[in-house]
Amino acid sequence: MRKLVLLLTLGFVSLSALAQNDGTGGVTLEPRDGFYDKIHGDNRRVVPYPHMRESDVTEAWRVWREIDFREKVNQVFYYPLTPTNGRKNYIEILRTGILTDLIVTPFNSENDDFKVQLTTSDFAKIGTRRDTQWVPSPDPPYEPVQKIIDEPFKPDAVKAVRLKEDWFFDRQRSVMECRIIGMLPMMQQFNASTGDFEGMVGMAWIYFPQARHVMAREEVYNIKNYAQRITFDDLFMKRMFSSRILKVDNVHDRYISDYTTGLDALLVGEEIKEQIFLFEHDMWEQ
Repeated sequence: MRKLVLLLTLGFVSLSALAQNDGTGGVTLEPRDGFYDKIHGDNRRVVPYPHMRESDVTEAWRVWREIDFREKVNQVFYYPLTPTNGRKNYIEILRTGILTDLIVTPFNSENDDFKVQLTTSDFAKIGTRRDTQWVPSPDPPYEPVQKIIDEPFKPDAVKAVRLKEDWFFDRQRSVMECRIIGMLPMMQQFNASTGDFEGMVGMAWIYFPQARHVMAREEVYNIKNYAQRITFDDLFMKRMFSSRILKVDNVHDRYISDYTTGLDALLVGEEIKEQIFLFEHDMWEQ
């Protein structure tokens, strides 16, 4: 009997701690978006890379590729356009990480050698625009006056991200592995006067190992199972995206687009993928 009374008392105290009186004698629980508390999101940590020795790398390729957010499988990078249900899109996570100094200062988009750093203020200006318009004055004689209009950064302008990565075969572990070195978000650029589309431009190179710590705490929508959420770090490390190869390290340092275009360029990229795959496959061929 004493045990029953004790259990009822503890249950009442626990309920009272979570509830509040609604003024009518009833008890209402505090609102919670979901049926359980998510406690593991902020505690996620990145899985460190295995240590590599130069003598263990028998073959290596340096590859540049592009992930297009407009492809269906890559839409998890682009959506949601505004934060919702605890999720943000890819560029919002990176910008927040950079502007709050959670990621080391980004690098100039012109070179991918991570030598020319950008300040936080310079990065914050990327994608913004200041314009002037003639508007009627609110006071007599109501003559037109110039008004400065600041256009903020638009996350939906970022349509792709380019990756710089190294593929190599580790003879110590007998595995083919890929290490992403850097990321370059690509945004649409329009003519300020005519509004015509002028192409895609890079924002800034981000050193991938430094960004992993931020991406590991941000969830990606899992279309197959809502309960089993994955992070943006998982998305990259598990190669859960579609991409096309833009360039492989070569003596002329040329992009594929420098010597072929259209369908032929896609076929050249697929041939490079096939070569890397066949190298690993042939290692085990008897």
